[in-house]
Amino acid sequence: MPPASRLSRSPSNALPDGQGRLFTITELAAEFDITPRAIRFYEDMGLLEPARAGRNRVYSHRDRTRLKLTLRGKRLGLSLQEVKQLVDMYDAEGGAVPQLKAFLGILDQHKRQLQQQLDDIEVTLAEISQHEERCQALLKQAAAKA
Repeated sequence: MPPASRLSRSPSNALPDGQGRLFTITELAAEFDITPRAIRFYEDMGLLEPARAGRNRVYSHRDRTRLKLTLRGKRLGLSLQEVKQLVDMYDAEGGAVPQLKAFLGILDQHKRQLQQQLDDIEVTLAEISQHEERCQALLKQAAAKA
């Protein structure tokens, strides 16, 4: 790892040896509309591995991509463990085929779960409609007697 002074004082905000641009936690938080605390949480979960420039965290393009994939996985309803598995495959050598197959399996599982939830909601809505109809009928009977 480069000395901290070279990281924090680099005029182009880039890593030495052409490793790419560096990002601060504040920049990533603003870009992805999340809190720095959320980013630190993802670090604790092993999803991000920032370098240090003194006491400051500095994030590489790799970290930025991993954060983007993490947030995308969350929007899809994946657990952090599932996201970590997929993101770790992103870094693994051997191409995207294993990652894509694993991702398809996870998506299929979530699709089945959502379909079951949708079926349950439809049954519940039908039951509510029956109760509403029964209540309306009872109200009409009560009004007719009054």
